[in-house]
Amino acid sequence: MEKATSVQHVYDLLIKMNHQLEQHQQRERISFLEEIHEHFDGIASLNLTDVHLIDCIGRHEPINVTTLADRMELSKGTVSKVSTKLLKEGWIRRTQLNDNKKEIYFRLTPLGKKLFFVHERLHAKVQQQLFQFLDRYSSEELNVLKRLLSDGVDLLEAMELQDKSLD
Repeated sequence: MEKATSVQHVYDLLIKMNHQLEQHQQRERISFLEEIHEHFDGIASLNLTDVHLIDCIGRHEPINVTTLADRMELSKGTVSKVSTKLLKEGWIRRTQLNDNKKEIYFRLTPLGKKLFFVHERLHAKVQQQLFQFLDRYSSEELNVLKRLLSDGVDLLEAMELQDKSLD
C-alpha cells in the first residue's frame, strides 16, 4: 500500500476509534455512576469529577486544594467548589497538620473511603480488560504503539498550547 494511502487509512481508523471511544466512555460513565449509586443508596448528586476528586484525595491524603488542583488539572476555584459539596455530603473532611495550623487539608471519611475502594475496583477491572487486549501484541509491536501514543499525546498537547496562545 502506498504511504499516502496508509496515512489516510490510519487517519480514518483514528477518527472511527475516537467516535467509538466517545460512545464507550459515555456508556462507561453511565454504568459507573449507576454502580456507584447502587452501592450508596440515595446518592444521586455525584458526578465523575466528584468521584475523581474523592479518588485523588484517597490516593494522596492528606492533600490541600492547591495540590488537588495540580494533580487533577483543575482550577483551585473548581476544586474548592467540589470539595465544599463533598464536605457537606460527608464524603471528605477537613483537617490540619500538627506543624501547620494555617493550611487546610482533606481526608476521606469512612463513607468516602468506601466509595474510593468501589472506584478503585472498577478501574482495576477496566485495566485488566485492557491488559488482556494488549497481551496479544509482541514486545516490538507494543514499543511501536507506545511511540505512537506518546507522539500523539505530544501532538495534542502542542495543539492545545497553540489554541491557548490564540485566545
